[in-house]
Amino acid sequence: MLDGTEVQFKSVTLKKYVSADDGGGGVVTVDRDNPLAWETFRLWRVSESAFQFRTSSGQFLTCDQDGGSITATARSPSSTETFYLERSNDNRVHIKLKSGTYLQASNSNQLTADYPGKPGWDENGATFELIIVSNDLHGDYQIANGYGHDKAAEVLKKHRNSFITVEDFDFLYRHGMNTVRIPVGWWIAYDPEPPPPFVGGTLEALDNAFSWAQTFGIKCIIDLHAAPESQNGMEHSASRDGTTGWPNSPDSISQTLNVIDFLASRYSNHPSLLGIELLNEPSAASVPLDTLVSYYKQGYKIVRKHSSTAYVIFCQRIGSADPMELYQANLGTENTVVDLHYYNLFDSYFSNMTSLENIQYIYKARQTQVQALNSANGPLVFIGEWVNEWDVTEGSLYDYQEFGRAQLDVYNAASFGWTYWTLKNDRVHWDFEWNVRNNYLQLQLGRSSAMCLPNFLHVLGCLCVCWVLL
Repeated sequence: MLDGTEVQFKSVTLKKYVSADDGGGGVVTVDRDNPLAWETFRLWRVSESAFQFRTSSGQFLTCDQDGGSITATARSPSSTETFYLERSNDNRVHIKLKSGTYLQASNSNQLTADYPGKPGWDENGATFELIIVSNDLHGDYQIANGYGHDKAAEVLKKHRNSFITVEDFDFLYRHGMNTVRIPVGWWIAYDPEPPPPFVGGTLEALDNAFSWAQTFGIKCIIDLHAAPESQNGMEHSASRDGTTGWPNSPDSISQTLNVIDFLASRYSNHPSLLGIELLNEPSAASVPLDTLVSYYKQGYKIVRKHSSTAYVIFCQRIGSADPMELYQANLGTENTVVDLHYYNLFDSYFSNMTSLENIQYIYKARQTQVQALNSANGPLVFIGEWVNEWDVTEGSLYDYQEFGRAQLDVYNAASFGWTYWTLKNDRVHWDFEWNVRNNYLQLQLGRSSAMCLPNFLHVLGCLCVCWVLL
């Protein structure tokens, strides 16, 4: 029951689902036999027992008073949009207002706050079956708001002190890595007391990373991985409920630029700073190109205000977007980079490929694109994320070695190099250290002849809240 969990409610008496018709905007009914989008609500967690319910169109369920009907008309949640759940051991629930009045499915198929007294768990109008449709978001927002401030601070402090350490930078140095890409969330600019539910400590962790990097002569790329209200709706952008609000909010965009100003000001004179990535993986489906280009141009100017040499990195939109759109946008003239993320995953196109077909795809499609962008008159080319994993279910050690070798061969040719996602992970093939130690990724086999090209490594990933996400 974390933020973003999708739920449905089925009346045990009417055998019908609670529904916000048209996705919201009117009275909530209990009249659907088959649940779809209108019958699915995303949780905003207030406490262990208190929740707000967001409809498919982004409105919230609300009730002004005892005895009233429940509507889906609120654009933002407050006390009248907060409901309290009582749960049985068999996924039955009661829903009540702060006043203690229980909601019920009325005989007229509406959801009303007028059940008399306290219901039991038998078949009555106030009892609903709770169906959890999905629970896919497990990012910073869910961690911080799920644990609560004090427990989250304790958990994350322990994690930051143990997950990535100076020994990991020693490992990178010994294996020839010269740069790390470090994802941070927007709330780092407000450390040590960031806005709720986030907790402090991220800025200290980033300072530690810069210090360790300097010790080993390693450079750092600061990657703004999460913007206010989320630029892609994913957990790694700290989305609360899977929606993308950043491009629709001038205040959030302005706040994001302030974060870039904070980071550039703080680290511009640090000898380990290589560059600042203005935004990770904006969604092509949700972030208009003109909005993104305007933001990138402003961010470039802010970084240049503090540094004339730091690279300014522009991430390609994820989804159906051509990276050439950024080369044609005239984003900046000095030390600019476009970041592409290459995965043979997350797309049905790769789901039935054999090991050999995956490897051939790297040499044909990916190599062709890298060569074309290298030749373009514009920013340098950066393969900012890739991984030695695919949808092949029975790949052998040799298959993985060849897949890794193909990627290293091709990505080494990128004019700004590459970073691997990620240094450590609970899934072994996503774990750079595991791949290297277990000979699945053979760095020496992937070295191109152009050894002057920079080789970068992405240090943080799906479990690494310490800098600062997920």
